Amino acid sequence: MPTVLTPVPLPDFLAAPLAANHDCVKIPEAAVRAMVVPGGYAVPEAMIAALPGLEIISVFGVGYDGVPLPACQARGIRVTNTPDVLTDDVADIAVALVLMTSRRLGEAERHVRGGQWPLGTFPLAHALRGKTAGILGLGRIGKAIARRLEAFGMKIAYHGRRPQPVPFSFCPSLRELAQVSDFLIVACPGGPGTRHLIDAEVLADLGSKGTLINIARGSVVDEQALIRALESGGIRSAGLDVFENEPQVPERLLACPQAVVLPHLGSATHETRRAMAQLVVDNLAAHFAGQPLITPVS
Repeated sequence: MPTVLTPVPLPDFLAAPLAANHDCVKIPEAAVRAMVVPGGYAVPEAMIAALPGLEIISVFGVGYDGVPLPACQARGIRVTNTPDVLTDDVADIAVALVLMTSRRLGEAERHVRGGQWPLGTFPLAHALRGKTAGILGLGRIGKAIARRLEAFGMKIAYHGRRPQPVPFSFCPSLRELAQVSDFLIVACPGGPGTRHLIDAEVLADLGSKGTLINIARGSVVDEQALIRALESGGIRSAGLDVFENEPQVPERLLACPQAVVLPHLGSATHETRRAMAQLVVDNLAAHFAGQPLITPVS
């Protein structure tokens, strides 16, 4: 059986089928032909260099920014991920964050749990209809978010590398997108090319009536600039499923009542995670059978 390196723990529904068809090891060794890592895991180049027989890295997630693609391409190492199967769940979380921030649902729940309801009514919140959702990155997930928010009566704008044949407003710059958005939704890939795209200037353009939603990668947002904007009222609120240094979340961010924070659960449903696991297994099976990869990255 081919030897597969799993350097970090994987869920049982992925670990079990891997172990049934492969010799799984936790420490690099010369016999390793494949590696399986969760999305966002930073694969050290030194680890790749220490695996002379490595042929493929299969990422259990859609984000592969932790894989050093140039080093892999130089060695002819294939890389796969698990797109599509998680699109709907991640889009659902983005919409949930839009609703939670616009209607102040997190604050409202704390109001009831804290016994404050009998002492007075909860402050009014904001409706979605007529508002503009600006989406940074109109890929599979971005489009799924747009379709959902259209149903709430929202207008859709987007920014990306180029205009697309879609019935949404294209903004040629991120700052322009922020200026026209009531909700700026981050749905672009992570990695060095997008690090801190959402900085103090973009947040200032979003303004005091704007909300930032991030379901992509924490690295895309300058977290300290975001904290300052929330503390100063520079933006109205934020809904975050990802953070710069997960699982650590800054205390100052947690102290912001208008921030909704979730533990990176965009794809965290039984159905989706199992579909992702099956795609990892199927990609490895295709590779070792000499067949085309199902979802190749490179």
